[in-house]
Amino acid sequence: MHRLQPIANGLHTDHPVPGLPFVDDSHIPVGDPAAVEAIGRHEEGGTWGRWDKDQGTDGAWLAFTTDPIRQDLAWVIRHHPAHGRTVLLVRDEDASPWHSAWWGRQLLFRQGGYWWDGTTWYRPDQVWDAPGERFDPRPVKAATTITAADLLDDNAHHSGGRLLKVANFDLEAPPPDPWNDHLALWASHRSRNALPLDQCVVRLSAPELAADQLIGAPDMARIGGIAASTLRAYIARNQRDVPPPQATVNGRSLWSRPVAADWAEERDRSPENAAAKLSSGDDDLSLGLSELRQRLARRFLGSLWERPDWRKRWALRFRTESAVHEIADDLAFSVATDTDDIINHYDLAATVRHAFLDEFATGKELDEATGDTGPTTFYGITTPVVKMLDWLIRHHPLSAHHAIAEIIGEAERRMGIPRDVSSESIRTALGLDSKLPRQVRLDFLERALPPGSR
Repeated sequence: MHRLQPIANGLHTDHPVPGLPFVDDSHIPVGDPAAVEAIGRHEEGGTWGRWDKDQGTDGAWLAFTTDPIRQDLAWVIRHHPAHGRTVLLVRDEDASPWHSAWWGRQLLFRQGGYWWDGTTWYRPDQVWDAPGERFDPRPVKAATTITAADLLDDNAHHSGGRLLKVANFDLEAPPPDPWNDHLALWASHRSRNALPLDQCVVRLSAPELAADQLIGAPDMARIGGIAASTLRAYIARNQRDVPPPQATVNGRSLWSRPVAADWAEERDRSPENAAAKLSSGDDDLSLGLSELRQRLARRFLGSLWERPDWRKRWALRFRTESAVHEIADDLAFSVATDTDDIINHYDLAATVRHAFLDEFATGKELDEATGDTGPTTFYGITTPVVKMLDWLIRHHPLSAHHAIAEIIGEAERRMGIPRDVSSESIRTALGLDSKLPRQVRLDFLERALPPGSR
């Protein structure tokens, strides 16, 4: 989401984006989120608007709408009760993604995805924290916040600035220069109750963003462990989540080294790269599958070649369909009688037991959270867990029998769950997701579940 770029500042923003022109937003009710949403909602379609409360901060909200004059453009607004308002003009197709990008701690985005939460600046979100289901925030070292007050010096003259109208706004026009004159014009239009200029954030300054510290595509590619041509191809095709540059000079993209390092770290941490570490190399199989293949190859070689009575069957006159079928059946039997080469059934039984106990614990927690104090008939079990028990029953019924007894016994001793409840949970789960024939399943459970269980 942070790769989206605004194309202009609104006049009523408290945090102007440097380098972008200012466009008159007086025809948009930027202080009323419901009214902003209403502008874009029409029965005719073709436009859209929406607003939402920011659940993380009382009084904060987000809104966007298609511009009623230029339907190829849209306004996106982020309001914070303490840090003011950001009003941006964007392409209409980018409005909804911008709305999502602001959903969280991010108040401002600058310089290719650097973001500010009201206190601290962070580098662009790249390294995914899977357990937390979020990006790992990476603070910027020695970051300094640059405000409008810092930039409005004696050389900034509002008479040199220009306030544009959305109706004739040119998307291809070059950035305004000198921008500080336009900033001075913006400051002259501000209302009395607006944030003080020393609280209006424009951008950040940090050692890693100094001009002599930025790197080009060759260094970026080297840090990422790829060729420069490959990096350029990724950028051209919008692949591999290449972060946007922190600056563009004469058409040349430049990145900060920490951003490049984060990108390389995320590439290295990807599931595909992690799996590649377990590749056997020669056959593109994982180490486990390669080892299984080798064990089976040795076993089959022993059956097909090292047994004299079978070796002769390779002579053409013995190579009949029935003979080949007999050999294939014997090979299949040798695998079916030793599935521990594939997965150890004792280990699987222990895993299934812990999984069922966790499902029971989750069910009890849900009852407590909802205030359900009545008697429980059974707890629902997720399908993947049930399928593993079903696999164990179909392939190793002895281990499954012991596992079911341990599940019911531990649930009773550790969690106080009556055995009838555990039994019914197992019976119901298998009734929904088992591959066993119905009568076979019922006959097995009649013997595996405790005596007297309903």
